Amino acid sequence: MADNAADVVSLIAASLRRERARTGLSLTEVARRAGIAKSTLSQLESGTGNPSVETLWALGVALGVPFSRLVDPPRRVIQVIRAGEGPVVHSEQAHYEATMLASCPPGARRDIYRICAQPGPPRASQPHMPGTLEHLVLSTGRVLAGPTDEAVELWPGDYVSYPGDVPHIFDALEPDTTGVIVMEHV
Repeated sequence: MADNAADVVSLIAASLRRERARTGLSLTEVARRAGIAKSTLSQLESGTGNPSVETLWALGVALGVPFSRLVDPPRRVIQVIRAGEGPVVHSEQAHYEATMLASCPPGARRDIYRICAQPGPPRASQPHMPGTLEHLVLSTGRVLAGPTDEAVELWPGDYVSYPGDVPHIFDALEPDTTGVIVMEHV
């Protein structure tokens, strides 16, 4: 739960973006339905506004959600995917496979993959959507990962985050190199 004013504003901004994405409504349409200025809604979604209770109630009505959904994050559901389970996609260019662990639910902006790679040609990725950020935690082996011209070597337990909207690589340096990648779409 948010414990200071900046945390509350950030939580509300994320909730507004999530709920607007869930409904598929434009900024203009939500603002119209709530009876507020489009610029006000834009500021609130970017975390620079200071929403009143009245504004949040109006936005809740416009989005078809209770007030609490805008100020209290949704509760998580437990999901277990055992090793060896889940949909696997193989690379044509390298000895690399990605197992989808969690896709973006409506309004969320991240995907989680378990990676298994072998030494050989590196997995070269073209830029993803603008603003994409990748997080990698290496589980086993060694890897050279990150932007193509700034890749770093990682060992088990190491973490790196890097822009996913530039060319980047995953180059396994040892057999059975595994890790978890979280792709964050902002």
